[in-house]
Amino acid sequence: MSQSQSSRGPATLSDVAEAANVSRMTVSKVLRGTGRISAATRQRVTEIADAMGYVPSSLAGALSQQSSSLVGVLIPSVSDQVYSGVLAGINAVLTPRGFSSLIGETFFDGETEERLVRMMLSMKPAGLILAGGLPRTGATAHLLGKCGLRPVRLWDGDRAGPDVTVGLSHEAAGRAAARICLEAGFSRACYVGAQLERDLCAARRRDGFVAELGMAGVACQVVEDPELTRTAEGGQILTERLLRAGDLPQVIHYLNDAMAIGGLRSLFAAGLSVPEAVSVIGFNGTSLQNALRTRLTTFEVPVRRVGEAAACAAIGTQAEREAAQAVEIAPVIVRGNTFRWPAREAG
Repeated sequence: MSQSQSSRGPATLSDVAEAANVSRMTVSKVLRGTGRISAATRQRVTEIADAMGYVPSSLAGALSQQSSSLVGVLIPSVSDQVYSGVLAGINAVLTPRGFSSLIGETFFDGETEERLVRMMLSMKPAGLILAGGLPRTGATAHLLGKCGLRPVRLWDGDRAGPDVTVGLSHEAAGRAAARICLEAGFSRACYVGAQLERDLCAARRRDGFVAELGMAGVACQVVEDPELTRTAEGGQILTERLLRAGDLPQVIHYLNDAMAIGGLRSLFAAGLSVPEAVSVIGFNGTSLQNALRTRLTTFEVPVRRVGEAAACAAIGTQAEREAAQAVEIAPVIVRGNTFRWPAREAG
């Protein structure tokens, strides 16, 4: 490798062509395995390209063809345990088939999603998977409708749309949580959450929970804050506010398991027994793998299966795409020890 080439950065197609004393087109054909080129020339060009560390641009290849081997995946945050599980499922399907996921974080922000959608579509992806449940801009909806793909929407199974949906009904999940509270005979309930104006799926769970209780004549207090995070810290802060207000409910349903864990910290610190003084329900099941003595009552979602189905819907065969859309993603209640079950079920 010449000093001049090394000093200006990675080797280019022109560098390889010059070193091999062939045309750029010849180098391109050799590296793509096409063209009627002698075995000796192929070997020489390949060896020189390897020695120079030349890596062909997959993006350039995609722009000259109909699509690349990339699948765009947009999720709220890679630090969210739910979506890390979904990603594991997506990559379990993509990787063996020669596809790679290009991941972007939207942070529940519609304008960020729009920017990332534009960027990913410029790379001509083979598929596009987006998390639902956030306020989507009109420009994003237009782009998705004109992109020539059938985008796969994750997580949000409540809203019908032109794209493929692999998710669950969050309203139904909220109503299911309310029903177990009613079966336990609770008459004072509370929902605790954060950023519900951005996380529309969580907002639907809250609405389903409140509505189902209301149909039975049970009022539900809602404690939420748009500025707090959907983490254990946020759950702890909001539970402390609830306790300071002095009207302790019999049961608290938290937006997710992380917030429920924070809520349990506050309840224990206040000397309250769970579930004797107050019952606690989470959502998503992410706490279960780390449970020791306290096993949170929660609704577990098969997040890896959600990711696998989404990937099949994005790049699978026609049969796989149809099967993925028929997958029923329903959370399953996990009966932990943070909920006071009816006496007839206690055993």
